[in-house]
Amino acid sequence: MSTVTLLTGKARPIAGTGHASAIAKAPVKGPLSLGPEGFTGDEQADRRVHGGPEKAVHHYPRDHYPAWRDEIGAHPLLDQPGAFGENISATGLTEDNVAVGDMFRLGGALIQVSQGRQPCWKLNHRFDVTDMARRVQGSGRTGWYYRVLEPGTVAPGDALVLVDRPAPDWTIRRLWHVMYVERMNPDDLSRMASLELLAEGWRRHARRRLESGRVEDWSSRLEGSR
Repeated sequence: MSTVTLLTGKARPIAGTGHASAIAKAPVKGPLSLGPEGFTGDEQADRRVHGGPEKAVHHYPRDHYPAWRDEIGAHPLLDQPGAFGENISATGLTEDNVAVGDMFRLGGALIQVSQGRQPCWKLNHRFDVTDMARRVQGSGRTGWYYRVLEPGTVAPGDALVLVDRPAPDWTIRRLWHVMYVERMNPDDLSRMASLELLAEGWRRHARRRLESGRVEDWSSRLEGSR
């Protein structure tokens, strides 16, 4: 059980890019409605790759902030929750102990872990670190997303209470390892492709690798344009 800070944000232009982002999230002080598309008042600038039912809520472990300070040095973004665009900030839950399909009661809502987070180039701009997205991907400190099984009202300080764990072997760490480390393991890719609790987009990646024998080129997603 872990109490949470809730954060939302509005889409704003990213200077010098011609793009917008809602990665800057700020803590909320009162209850929010949580529905299939996320929290009331939260936005995503590019709905092609952000948001939607399988990415309704982004959770990033507060536990990782000290490691990032050690790696990139002191940074004002790391002084408070929301540095990585998360909707939920909490301690005690990490990629090592959270699995795809885990169901949590959060206030009046029931949410389920749907997939890991795939970092994008907007993190580079946010931190002013040219390879921040690549660092996040390479570290495995990615965070994850939830789908909403039962909408409800959620308030800051509510607890995430684990109520079911149907696929305990498929931690977010293992999923990351299949996607980004041992990337062409046919046994793991086959299991991943058939894991119905996993978001369809990730299962599709596994199927494509099995069929093509190739790994995706993530360069444009990680580097973008400055």
